[in-house]
Amino acid sequence: MPTDPVLRCHDLGVTYAGVRALSGVNLSVAANEVVALLGASGSGKSTLLHAVAGNVSPSAGEIWLAGQRVADERSSVPPERRAVGMVFQNFALWPHLSVLDTVAYPMRRAGRSRSAARAAAAGLLDRLGIGYVAARRPAELSGGEQQRVGLARALARNARLYLLDEPTAHLDTHLREAFQAEVVARCVDTGAAAVYATHDAAEALRLADRVGLIDYGRLVQIASPQTVYAEPVSETAAALTGPGSVLSATVRAVGPDRIGVDPGTGELIVPGGGAVSDEPRPARLLVRPDWVGDDGPVPGRVAAVGFRGAHTDYHVDSPAGRVLMQHAGPPMRAVGDPVRWNICRAWVLGPGDASAEGDDRTGLVEPVVDDVEV
Repeated sequence: MPTDPVLRCHDLGVTYAGVRALSGVNLSVAANEVVALLGASGSGKSTLLHAVAGNVSPSAGEIWLAGQRVADERSSVPPERRAVGMVFQNFALWPHLSVLDTVAYPMRRAGRSRSAARAAAAGLLDRLGIGYVAARRPAELSGGEQQRVGLARALARNARLYLLDEPTAHLDTHLREAFQAEVVARCVDTGAAAVYATHDAAEALRLADRVGLIDYGRLVQIASPQTVYAEPVSETAAALTGPGSVLSATVRAVGPDRIGVDPGTGELIVPGGGAVSDEPRPARLLVRPDWVGDDGPVPGRVAAVGFRGAHTDYHVDSPAGRVLMQHAGPPMRAVGDPVRWNICRAWVLGPGDASAEGDDRTGLVEPVVDDVEV
């Protein structure tokens, strides 16, 4: 028998002083599931989390938690009566409690004994790499340590739903990965769900079971990480999910998951799909760096080079437009060098960018060229 989702938002809208912050958001999150909300600053990610937590009231639509309606435009269940654990961008730690007692407090509220709660809190602090601060108070912690304590306190609550608002923005890579592993383990072990807001595409794609893309207060796409990366619904969605290039080409469908692409140098048959028809027509073509091959039939010339440590970016001008290529290791080519490249996969974008209602941006996907050698 199907069970209710842990979270369901139905046509959710939020308005601040006449300004629409969320519009028509429909989102369901199941038990054991981690959903990442990916969007730029100001897109509505935090507003959605605060509405679910009960800190913001909807102006339209409904919010349901575990089969019970907790908010609509007429009424709202207070935050303390929702089985939700939230990590805010500000840490909001209690100044009079030690770190150990801060993290143990949600467990004590849930009925554990003092000794059992403190033991469990100590284990959680160790897994997040901050066991050494257990006896300290917030004023004695660095900003990064305070952030991890706030994360631990949220995870210590026996919540049905965890809401995490940019929770690892200021953590080092190894600490970020430890926290993400703890979130996933908590959901798997307890049947909880998590909604994780971030502006980091790599973090969202690595962590989540599904990724929801938010733009101008609208949830424009929600799907598996593989789908939102390889099959974005718009150019803006493509820009949110990672680096890539938007090229001009003539395309046509040639079979299941195969398209004919002519970037101005003759047709190539490649894996792909999107807004494509049987008849050749001009189109905007998304090509990710990992879909670009070497020594192909398309000519180009290096316009910019950027060393990124593990790999080097090459921005190459070609008959179809500027394409981003990435090669492992340090630079092996210089600005002005001729190159030949190949399209190994492509996704045809729709005729318009429908990510923001009333917005006619083109939203270039090509990454900003910084730290470039010219």
